[in-house]
Amino acid sequence: MVNRSLRQLPFFQQIRQRLEDMPPPKTEESILLRVLVQALVIVGIIATDIAAETQMSWWAVPLSIVGATWSWYRRRKRNITAKFLIAIGMMVVLVVFLGNLVVNLSDSRISLAELLVQLQVLHSFDLPRRKDLGYSMVIGLILLGVAGTVSQTLAFAPWLIVFLAIALPTLILDYRSRLGLEKIKLTFPPSSHFSPLSPQHLFLFLVIIIAVGLAIFALMPRFPGYQLQTFPVSSPVDMQDRSFDSENRDIVNPGYVREGKARETGAGGGTTQQQGAGEIDRKYYYGFNSQMNQNLRGEMEPEIVMRVRSQAPGFWRVMSFDRYTGQGWEVSRQDQLQDIWRSRWSYRFFISPPPTRGRTKQVIQSYTMVSDLPNIIPALSYPKYVFFPTKEIAIDPEGSLRSPAGLMEGATYTVISQVPYRDRTLLGRASDNYPKKIKDYYLQIPSEIKDKIRQKAEELLAKSPNSLTSAYEKSLFLAQAIKQNYQIQPELPFLAEKEDLITAFLFRYQGGYPDHFSTVLTVMLRSLGIPARLTVGFAPGQFNPFTGYYIVRNTDAYALTEVYFPNYGWFAFDPIPGHELIPPSFEEDQTFSVLKQLWNWVAGWLPSPIVSFISILWGEILRGFLRILGGLWRFISGSLIGVLVGIIAAIALGFLGWLGFNQVRRWGYRRHLAKLPPMERLYRQMLEELKAKGYPKHPAQTPLEYARAIEQNYSSAAAEIIEEISQAYVRWRYGEQGQNLDYLRQQINALIRSLRRITRIEKLEEGQMTNDQ
Repeated sequence: MVNRSLRQLPFFQQIRQRLEDMPPPKTEESILLRVLVQALVIVGIIATDIAAETQMSWWAVPLSIVGATWSWYRRRKRNITAKFLIAIGMMVVLVVFLGNLVVNLSDSRISLAELLVQLQVLHSFDLPRRKDLGYSMVIGLILLGVAGTVSQTLAFAPWLIVFLAIALPTLILDYRSRLGLEKIKLTFPPSSHFSPLSPQHLFLFLVIIIAVGLAIFALMPRFPGYQLQTFPVSSPVDMQDRSFDSENRDIVNPGYVREGKARETGAGGGTTQQQGAGEIDRKYYYGFNSQMNQNLRGEMEPEIVMRVRSQAPGFWRVMSFDRYTGQGWEVSRQDQLQDIWRSRWSYRFFISPPPTRGRTKQVIQSYTMVSDLPNIIPALSYPKYVFFPTKEIAIDPEGSLRSPAGLMEGATYTVISQVPYRDRTLLGRASDNYPKKIKDYYLQIPSEIKDKIRQKAEELLAKSPNSLTSAYEKSLFLAQAIKQNYQIQPELPFLAEKEDLITAFLFRYQGGYPDHFSTVLTVMLRSLGIPARLTVGFAPGQFNPFTGYYIVRNTDAYALTEVYFPNYGWFAFDPIPGHELIPPSFEEDQTFSVLKQLWNWVAGWLPSPIVSFISILWGEILRGFLRILGGLWRFISGSLIGVLVGIIAAIALGFLGWLGFNQVRRWGYRRHLAKLPPMERLYRQMLEELKAKGYPKHPAQTPLEYARAIEQNYSSAAAEIIEEISQAYVRWRYGEQGQNLDYLRQQINALIRSLRRITRIEKLEEGQMTNDQ
């Protein structure tokens, strides 16, 4: 009774009458277009699902198919009840999205993707018009873009190619629907070579688009990321809101046997010992621990540990050691941690970087853990802001960051570092007046080896052709000398219980394991009175230009030497053979990094003499070109005459470029015509001549409509020729009837002569009018 009374109210009656008076929508009748649009949406959903590692496709794809099928059968109905239900569903989805946004405020991309998928599923129940299908196409494209943004691997790349392959025929059908052309009759294979959906043509277009896209991608300059500073932070439940207590302040490396526990075989194939001879754990790097035992032997099994998105490459620093033990290192101030808390409303921790006279550059990095790591936080030098999911973090006296929980698989955090510029001139002028706290901890060296190591260091420095006076130049030369005079010994035997690592390296084995080189350099510098420490971390890893991430493996972990320069801070040197002497940093040009990687890949297949020849040739050409440009610029900008000459040269070059472009275009057009069937070539010639006279054919016009539209602009003879050629083309194109090509060639030649005669007459009339005036 109540519902009946409400329906009888004038207000509701007016709304109902307006809805009934609305004209029914013009429906889209192409089943193939609907199927292809639905395929695009499905590919977008699956690609997002794979990239974000969610499970949306299990319910979204079936419901979307059900909705599209229902829309097809109800396309001519008003579906008012369904529209109201869809609107209610969209409001519910919006409320759910806002709730998820509050929970995942640090990274809203997945929540937005889920919202878009849910809206598309609801939208699929109301697709009567071509415009509605267009909305679905756009949603599918957006979902694919979200997948590319979220993905850290190439797992979504095959779906990108599938999406492109489906999009080509979809766009063709959509365009035909916009123009109101008749539906394409589907026959497999297509009955005509000129079918818009010809597999040969579609495949050719697909190959061309992919090739052009890859070429643009390779040549495109690479600029620093994070121009919009939204920093992702996420973690497994076990890490969220953790804080330190009495049991989790130490470094916990599963690869080491802990005190009070027997040696056991772990997931990595064994655990390493804190001291004495032993085997390296196959999974966890032995240097991530409060004590570093360098009397270990063996190799790790390569495994991806994290992916890093950074504005610049660098050494992902983990921790440093200050005390040399004879066969390794240890952190002497293990218990002197400074706790840092964050706000309840933000994931940001602030760390006050040490003052410096040198310039610094802000570099943003985001780290995603692919496998578990100890509770130490990799970061570039001098982190200022850390966006991390725990309640607190800690920093030790060496500047290393520590987490109250191990870095678990799936965790993501962001660091903003103030990385110092490496100015060789300034560092060379740094004083040797070291602070007391620096001398107390970073000049330590066992007394029994100090004189012997200093003598060997001075012996190496004496080989320099120039006198070395600054700490920076000594560090640089020693690092290079160790790299060149000693070799990596993969079969190095264990050290005896009291045997010193450095003396064995220098005087007995003439080399050692890679990390031993950094230990030797560190202690050598200390013997000369230069403060140094051993630092462990990860090399930049392998850069993936398609995802923008550095792929870092456990085998990328190694040790290098950091040297202290008063008022400028710590700077790294790498003495390991095969490594760059200076670790990579933001100072390296990454603008055309993909092109460089492509050349490196090609050069790897070529003989070295050819590579050298091409490099020299390219270098000489580039330098010569730059010298010419520099000379021209100095001439043009040096005087008023140079400016005038420059303007004239620019105009002349522009004119020549225009002429060349027209010639290339005409050559391309003639080449294109030569490949067409004779009848198609004749018709195209006619259209080109008429277009030159100011009568182009609109894409929506049929050949006969175009012929009738321009009859009034020409004489009866010319109009008859245009009509005759158009009729012949239509009979050949759509009726597959043969035509008298010789007669038609005579007719089009007559038309061309007629059009040119008309043009000459018009020019004479214009000249006569000018003279009369």
